[in-house]
Amino acid sequence: MNRFLVLTLLICISATACQAERTPLPPATSTPTYTADQLIPTPRYDPLPTSTKTRIPTVTSTATSATQETLTTPSTSTTGTVTPNPDVWMKLPVIPVVDSNVLDIYELGQSLGNDPNVFSIFGDCQSTPDEFLGVFETDQAAIDSLSSDLQETVNNFNGSFNRESPTSQDGTTPGALLWDQWHRGEYGCTFAETPVDCELRIHNPSFVILQIGTHFESRNTEYLRTIINQLLDAGVVPILGTKADNRELDHRVNRDLTVLAAEFDLPLWNFWAAVSDLPDRGLYVMDGREDQGAIYLDEEASERHRMTGLEMLNDVWRAATGN
Repeated sequence: MNRFLVLTLLICISATACQAERTPLPPATSTPTYTADQLIPTPRYDPLPTSTKTRIPTVTSTATSATQETLTTPSTSTTGTVTPNPDVWMKLPVIPVVDSNVLDIYELGQSLGNDPNVFSIFGDCQSTPDEFLGVFETDQAAIDSLSSDLQETVNNFNGSFNRESPTSQDGTTPGALLWDQWHRGEYGCTFAETPVDCELRIHNPSFVILQIGTHFESRNTEYLRTIINQLLDAGVVPILGTKADNRELDHRVNRDLTVLAAEFDLPLWNFWAAVSDLPDRGLYVMDGREDQGAIYLDEEASERHRMTGLEMLNDVWRAATGN
């Protein structure tokens, strides 16, 4: 197939918005097993208040014994050991206390020349500027309504919120981020590099919000592990985020994101918990895209998406820089 036909095919795929794309990559390796205790960071607050127009309070707390009991499942073994509950991630806080590991990653990145005032987003249609964080550059009233801490974060990262990128597009999957054709040669990318390669080169971020998986793939976790390793090698701090939907029907994506956060000792933004009290989790079926199911965020869920995403970025940035 010649280059023109390849590009035409890619443009057609992108135009369908939030459609899955499968990409051949290196063979998968086994996923390690973790105990429930290894997957439970110290929570800060959980869940969000019903009204998201008010900034989420910064309150540090510890997990209660009752909560801890729900995170493990008794084993049938006569030894009385405890086995991990596969749904442990559902009980994690929306935003955890950020581990000091991010400081080491950030300092490596600074030694490599990463821009301290830049972050990137790796995601699909619900991570694009119009749907996610763009408002923090386009709506002064929204900026003025933030706390002083969050306004400082917005000022620090000005230029990253309302930016189109090769790593945040309709239909993006972890596999697509590692495919050198996905960017279609746009955004200043070349066909000799993947969208991840391109984004690191042209935007030079110190942080990446990685929230992807609505369009899951059979090797979703291995693709994510490859991306995380590339970010860590480049001294870029990954922020992993769970998603609100369960399009895969068995929660494997959010569960595996929790495992990856534990494996690499990275901050986990549990957006799933942020919308747990909303009817239908704040999801709806878009007209004309009924085959995709309920994967789109309604107005309330979108507001929580923006606010908790900004809060998570704020906390990780401050933990990494000591601000």
